Amino acid sequence: MTNPLLSPADLPAYTEFRPEHVSPALDELLRDAEAALERAVAADGPTDYDRLSALLDVPLERLSRAWGLVGHLNAVANTPELREAYNANLGRVTEFHTRLGADERLYARYKAIANGPGAASLSPARRQALAHALRDFVLSGAELQGEAKARFAAIQERLAELGQAFSEHVLDATDGFSLLVPTARLAGVPADVQQQTAEAAGEAGAGQHKLTLHMPVYLPVMQYADDRALRETLYRAYVTRASEFGPAERDNGPVMDELLRLRAEEAALLGQPDYASLSLVPKMAESPAQVRQFLQDLARRARPHAERDLAELRGFAAEQLGLADLQPWDLSYVSEKLKEARYAFSEQAVKQYFTEPKVMEGLFHIIETLFEVHIQPEPAPVWHEGVRFYRIERRNPAAGDSAPQLVGRFYLDPYARTGKRPGAWMDGERSRWARPDAAASAAASAPAVAPAGAGAGAAGAVQTPVAHLVCNFGAPMADKPATLSHDDVITLFHEFGHGLHHLLTQVDELSVAGISGVEWDAVELPSQFMENFCWEWEVISRLTAHADTGEPLPRALFDKMLAAKNFQSGLQTLRQIEFSLFDMRIHTEADAPGRVQAIMDEVRAEVAVLPPPPFNRFQHSFSHIFAGGYSAGYYSYKWAEVLSADAYAAFEEAGVFNPEVGRRFRREVLEAGGARPAMASFKAFRGREPSIDALLRHQGMA
Repeated sequence: MTNPLLSPADLPAYTEFRPEHVSPALDELLRDAEAALERAVAADGPTDYDRLSALLDVPLERLSRAWGLVGHLNAVANTPELREAYNANLGRVTEFHTRLGADERLYARYKAIANGPGAASLSPARRQALAHALRDFVLSGAELQGEAKARFAAIQERLAELGQAFSEHVLDATDGFSLLVPTARLAGVPADVQQQTAEAAGEAGAGQHKLTLHMPVYLPVMQYADDRALRETLYRAYVTRASEFGPAERDNGPVMDELLRLRAEEAALLGQPDYASLSLVPKMAESPAQVRQFLQDLARRARPHAERDLAELRGFAAEQLGLADLQPWDLSYVSEKLKEARYAFSEQAVKQYFTEPKVMEGLFHIIETLFEVHIQPEPAPVWHEGVRFYRIERRNPAAGDSAPQLVGRFYLDPYARTGKRPGAWMDGERSRWARPDAAASAAASAPAVAPAGAGAGAAGAVQTPVAHLVCNFGAPMADKPATLSHDDVITLFHEFGHGLHHLLTQVDELSVAGISGVEWDAVELPSQFMENFCWEWEVISRLTAHADTGEPLPRALFDKMLAAKNFQSGLQTLRQIEFSLFDMRIHTEADAPGRVQAIMDEVRAEVAVLPPPPFNRFQHSFSHIFAGGYSAGYYSYKWAEVLSADAYAAFEEAGVFNPEVGRRFRREVLEAGGARPAMASFKAFRGREPSIDALLRHQGMA
């Protein structure tokens, strides 16, 4: 039987994949990668960029794609068997990559190429890739010796295990909670949610509803349920996931402490004062102090607005709802009631207009118009029946091309389900690359479409990128399409921004194509940029068709939404700053292990205007920083929001669908990828450095 993880086919055979394929595939892939490494560092090994890439990068990319596929399925189609296979191989994959990154022989080979006579003739993208490689060797411990090197390797392996454990605990705690309630307790909850929860109750009996902690159920219950005790029950279950309040085997408290100790030790081995300083080496921000100053300045600007938001909530809750003691489980409910009273519309009424097929049609129209591409569905094997697959094409008349050329393709997995990790994300199945192996599959390649000044790289077929775009929306009902809240629509646009960054790149060098090589605190620029379109009538009018009548969203209702756009923006901004400061503090303070809750409490005392109850354990499910790559980097969302708001201001100035501005953004930001510093790409697009003014204006805090 052919192992799909070893198949040279253009796309993965998801329908043929089985957990038992994982170990045999990695046996072969790791063996090939090991052999390539030894040939690369041999005395007669390659001494130029092209030959080294052809020898080493090809098997490494093959290994990376196979292991990435396993990790992806572990996140979206988790089963006990797949989890066991993933965990059984995680250690050896981590060990190989740790050893590869710290191999002083390979480091010496790269330094020789960088200092050799051919370095000056390398394309800008290759010079950037080479500079990143040398930096990453240092960050991977290549300059460590003896016991320090061995300890560094052991730390990397254990960190990988702990990150996976953290993620599993959150998934299991989320999936492990359910609550059966009678219909009477769901007074106020939208009919479509009641229908969904009644169907989920199955054989529990008529009039019963199964509530879970998945977003399509949890959020509307917190927002609309009149039953205050029910809201408190769900809130308590949600904010204590994976904590000491649940099963001991799912408690992420010890996991966080060990993660922090090991990250601090890793930083010390590499000569950094703390992990935050280490984390910032490849980022735009220069120091933890600079980040803290940025966050505290933003908090100072936002606090008066947050205090006003809270005073309004408390006053409304007491006067209109009889809630004299506003509690955290009341916030979403009271906020929705206040918004309805002030702006005369409800989120549920709006949601009925955002039917998923119409939203996708409108989103594709925006992308096609602004970035001069065409999106169409394409048949492909998928991992779940709700997943769809699309191709992006573009004509390039300037280069004499009349036939459409493949730019990239993507899977869209929109719906929540058991066994799927919460949240929304984009990851790459493969990246754009001018492959140095002449045998690159023709099916996996396409001619280059006007490289963005990066050089075509080695002579070979250009592999086009493929992305996974994953969300957790409510699924369609038997008789109705899925409907999205406006927040869901914003999330969808956000993830598509990441996808466009990955898919539209015209850089042919693997390590700096798309989002690869982009500074982590700039990687949110395209995603947050795309969110802005969700507040334009010219856009919204194309995204809506009522689930029952097919009518578009009325302009009067949109105007109310727009008036409410910055509703509680002060509270929301302080919440993000709270998370960011917590992240920065636990990664700079030596005594953070064992003081995680205390530090969270101290940050809340400094920043929050309505601290949560003592039992709140938000950090125990804060996967972004403990399992998702944002450790000492959560500030990136606010940092990049300055860039994205200023970038979008260029469209506001010239017209939302201005083709020249869209073309310039595509060329200078999306196509450029990581082939140059993010600030250089921003300045090439905007003509100057970014200003915070647009962000403050967009959030009503100017």
